[in-house]
Amino acid sequence: MNGNMQSSTNGYTPPRVVITGLGAITPLGHDVESTWQSLIAGRSGIDHISKFDTSDLRVTFAGEVRNFDPGQYMDRKEARRLDPCIQYALVATQQAMADARLDMTAEDPTRIGVIVGSGIGGIGSFRENLDLTREKGLRKVSPFMIPNMLVDSPGGKIAIDHNLQGPNHAVVSACASGTTACGEAFELLRRGDADVMVAGGSEAAILPITVSAFDVMGALSQRTSDPQAACRPFDRDRDGFVMSEGSAILVLETLEHALARGAHIYAEVVGYGNTNDAYHMAAPHATGRGAADAMRIAMRKAAQYGIQPTDIDYINAHGTATRLNDLGETLAIKQVLGEYAYNVRISSTKSMTGHLLGAAGALEAIISTKVIEQGLIPPTINLQNQDPECDLNYTPNEAVAADVDIVLSNSFGFGGHNACIMVRRFAA
Repeated sequence: MNGNMQSSTNGYTPPRVVITGLGAITPLGHDVESTWQSLIAGRSGIDHISKFDTSDLRVTFAGEVRNFDPGQYMDRKEARRLDPCIQYALVATQQAMADARLDMTAEDPTRIGVIVGSGIGGIGSFRENLDLTREKGLRKVSPFMIPNMLVDSPGGKIAIDHNLQGPNHAVVSACASGTTACGEAFELLRRGDADVMVAGGSEAAILPITVSAFDVMGALSQRTSDPQAACRPFDRDRDGFVMSEGSAILVLETLEHALARGAHIYAEVVGYGNTNDAYHMAAPHATGRGAADAMRIAMRKAAQYGIQPTDIDYINAHGTATRLNDLGETLAIKQVLGEYAYNVRISSTKSMTGHLLGAAGALEAIISTKVIEQGLIPPTINLQNQDPECDLNYTPNEAVAADVDIVLSNSFGFGGHNACIMVRRFAA
């Protein structure tokens, strides 16, 4: 039994779960390190869209993955058959597994699983084939269309490429999908169904139809004249989120397994909560009730490790820069932490990355882990005129050095989905 964790009422003590590998493809870089360095420098990855003609669109900017050549990482013929959503996930997984130094010749493949989420999946492949059938007829549809468009295809392809025969499924909880995937992997390891889990999210939805659809909902920033200043979480002048794309993958494993193979441990996962507002398909509840409940569930699990809410050092906020989200999240944090909310450092890294939709939460779990490792809190850039109703410490504009032991990361999504994950500095 772990000395710093209480046993459950039935006598079973869940194993501790640690993070041993990180991988990412983002608008800020093609790996975790370049992404992290940009975050700490306060650099934005948002710019005018280069992938297609935006002349018919009102919003012409996004967080694109630029200069990405999948042929550098996989067979070029195979790459041409794969939707970018799958490509990004495969490359981020290669990075994470290499970082974790997993030797598959020494592993039982039935004990390694995959949970990768996405909000939209291979919508690019669906759109391309729809256009093709309209132009040339239904018989011209690609035989690769279905495997490319399914949300669970990134996880399936990851398993095939690495012979991972353990539990495998996708999760879809809109913009909370990445956090949900990591949290469900945490729970799966705790219940003993695997020794190692590859978890995260992937998204490749910067397309005319999706940009236009989010725009007509009123969800996107209209700051076309200055894209890098467009995402302004918690600012009085915020006017919407910025679409983005990419993938983030983590390797999670039981502490016993990690120690047995001498793995480098970045951090320990100690809590996960998942709820629903049960209120509205596109707007968060005005009081932040569902978000608060997700945080409380994560904290209840963390309490099994002796962690109290007042031990939290940093919160990576969902922080989308929409009017309702930022205020609702602020209210939720106050509900859960009370007066201590004013003592916690908070930031929204979406101000620099944009919103990776179903991959956002996984990227922010990586960022939370790096904050603990590096002792640096990335800023919320573009926070020039803080909204008086958003009155917490959002780490404006410049990174801050800090000793951080415990981090909470929030993700919320359309349909009222809320997910929260907690990580702490590892101590044997």
